[in-house]
Amino acid sequence: MTQYQQDPFTALEAKTEAQKLAFAPIVFHTARTLRDLGILEALDSAGSEGLNADQIAAQTGVSEYGVKVLLDMALSAHIVTWHKPNYVLAKLGYFLLHDGMTRANMDFTADVCYAAMMHLTEAITEGTPAGLKELGDWPTIYEGLSQLPEKAKESWFNFDHFYSDRSFPILLERVFAAKPKRVFDIGGNTGKWALQCCNHDADVEVTIIDLPQQIEMAMKNAKEQGFADRVNGFPANMLDKSQALPSGADVWWMSQFLDCFSPMEILSILRRVREAMDEDATVYILELFWDAQRYDAASFSLNATSLYFTCLANGNSRFYRSEDFLELVEEAGFNVATRTDDIGLGHTLLELKAK
Repeated sequence: MTQYQQDPFTALEAKTEAQKLAFAPIVFHTARTLRDLGILEALDSAGSEGLNADQIAAQTGVSEYGVKVLLDMALSAHIVTWHKPNYVLAKLGYFLLHDGMTRANMDFTADVCYAAMMHLTEAITEGTPAGLKELGDWPTIYEGLSQLPEKAKESWFNFDHFYSDRSFPILLERVFAAKPKRVFDIGGNTGKWALQCCNHDADVEVTIIDLPQQIEMAMKNAKEQGFADRVNGFPANMLDKSQALPSGADVWWMSQFLDCFSPMEILSILRRVREAMDEDATVYILELFWDAQRYDAASFSLNATSLYFTCLANGNSRFYRSEDFLELVEEAGFNVATRTDDIGLGHTLLELKAK
């Protein structure tokens, strides 16, 4: 946290950074257009020699005017360098083109968040996902995931799975060390974790607890992969306190689920799980905490994504600071048996036991 205690800029540097922020949307679309029109790829293939504007235009089919106006902005943004008369791909341009995390983040921002962020002030003021209307007419994005515009849906799931999938091998070993027979997956979404469990252990049964729309998608995926006999669906709105939860699981699993709710909603959900679970059952929570990241870029990404929750998802959730989240865990009646940080791309796994 020490990196946030000092102002890193001189007055002149701060004024320069302010201009970068003022034009940040233009720089974002410049980078994305350079990628999508194949200009970054052409420069990458050319290596350290680079290419001039005529050569790039010939290779990509983009007009010389388009090439120059985009790449001159890219020079100012340090995406490329200039070796007269050639443009050369810089390190930043290389990662825009090749880095999977950058691609997932950029597509998510462009296809899901960009238009919606024009409504951020309204979302903050009203406490509602005011930007969601840019994608559809639902109370929260979760009711509409299966109905999102195709490009937005693809980018949403690519973003979600990019961060969760890389943790699966480690998590499966941890969760199945005690050979659980029944797993309840709350917020199971498309069933990706449930199917991983079935692939990992031939005897386990998984019940996905989620909204009816998500259950429908998950059960379709389970059937296609031959696990319809071991994957069950339990349609539920976890915000409905009157709805009883099932019982009898050895493991209750929540992956990147509780960050979809406000603190009081998280407390309510955890209390309901505590009431329904067997005394010797284990609850696992997989979360991303912005203050538990190894790199500044990860904390930056998580805090930016929190504003997606504000403006699009439901208007009142976020990626939490770990100490704030752990207070809710304790208040709900749990002890943290183990905490493991830095799993995959910065996840934290909490293993909880009933007090």
